[in-house]
Amino acid sequence: MPDSPPVGRRERKKAATRQAIADAALELFLAQGFEQVSVRDIAEKADVSTTTLFAHFPGKEALVFDRDEEVEAELIAAVRERPEGQSVIEALRAHALKSWVPIASDPRLRQLTELANRTPALREYAERMWMRHAGALATAIAAELGREADDLACAALARFVLEVPTLTKGRPDPRAVVDTVFDLLLHGWR
Repeated sequence: MPDSPPVGRRERKKAATRQAIADAALELFLAQGFEQVSVRDIAEKADVSTTTLFAHFPGKEALVFDRDEEVEAELIAAVRERPEGQSVIEALRAHALKSWVPIASDPRLRQLTELANRTPALREYAERMWMRHAGALATAIAAELGREADDLACAALARFVLEVPTLTKGRPDPRAVVDTVFDLLLHGWR
């Protein structure tokens, strides 16, 4: 894979502003609840205008799921940019171990999950987002395997893989969960 070009000062500032907004939103949402926090409250805490906030996030729900686009891009890259000779399933296992296992042990995950579960707007947003990720992942898998874009097996695999983060919640060893799920995908039910 070629090296990425160096990130310029402007891009670093934009990324820092985006992260400051997301961090402020998460802190306020966890402390006060989603419905009790206004966009203006978040902008003030992040020391930006509401116009700047909306330049980085399309809406209030997107502030909770601030890595939405990155998550989807990383899933697709795991499939498309896997090492030669590595299967799609093994590439997705490696991605899950690298990306999802550390998140599963983040102490804020439980709080964030509870917030999303008790907030209808966040539950609906998360479901739409995850279904979009499943569609994008299924399309990438199908393309890599030379199958039709709407291949049922590819869609099922994508959905199953995207359940891994949910299956790790509350388990003492998220790494073991990931390995169990992917062993099941590779070797079937025994």
